[in-house]
Amino acid sequence: MLIVVSPAKKLDMNQVEDAPRTEPEFMGDAGTLVKTARELKAGDLKKLMGISDNLAALNVERFRDFGNMPRKQAAYAFAGDTYQGLEAESLDQDEMSWAQDHLRILSGLYGILRPLDEIEPYRLEMGSRLKTKRGKSLYDFWGDTLSKALNLQANVVGTNVLVNCASQEYFGAVDQKSLKLKVVTPVFMEVKDGTPKVISFFAKRARGAMARFIIQNRLTELDALQGFDSGGYKFDPDTSTENRLVFLRDYATD
Repeated sequence: MLIVVSPAKKLDMNQVEDAPRTEPEFMGDAGTLVKTARELKAGDLKKLMGISDNLAALNVERFRDFGNMPRKQAAYAFAGDTYQGLEAESLDQDEMSWAQDHLRILSGLYGILRPLDEIEPYRLEMGSRLKTKRGKSLYDFWGDTLSKALNLQANVVGTNVLVNCASQEYFGAVDQKSLKLKVVTPVFMEVKDGTPKVISFFAKRARGAMARFIIQNRLTELDALQGFDSGGYKFDPDTSTENRLVFLRDYATD
């Protein structure tokens, strides 16, 4: 099976020693987006992404210097909640090699990344309405590119299943009409006062942990996903469907 996850806003660009490096597949497209973003002023970026003045100024510098900044492998560079669950740095060489073939990170700037693809520091969320010659948003820009790339990789590894551990914002960039894979989405919920609820912070971390679970166990069968129990989650067959696997746990504060 293939797994997709979202990127993270938080980055850690401290280098990882002795880890292999690969180049993103859609560097040409990323370069096109950078050229467009370079034409925007700090105020434009602030409005585009809903960020602070300081972050807007920082990303003006990043787009200006793109191509000349330090690079780091994507799975190690992203440092948000999902990646705290993934814990990429503790995966061994064989596990990371398997992840390189089966894990894909959806990105507003790079399109699709493998774990060991090098990235430069950036911020460009998939939901951004950045106007290009291809349309009024990044969804327009990427079109069916991401779905076709996922179809091709699924063929390489011999699967017809995609486990969607990405957010709605990012998975929305995958054109469903062009995608030829069965999509299964794990949903992680906290039960408080008898009512299950998705809490973003916990759900993001759990999606990363699910990706790690699949990688470490080299899962190929959908039924095996039900064995996920990291962090105290348990599969709930009563509220699950064929394409939506629900995992519940008692509400936690950490």
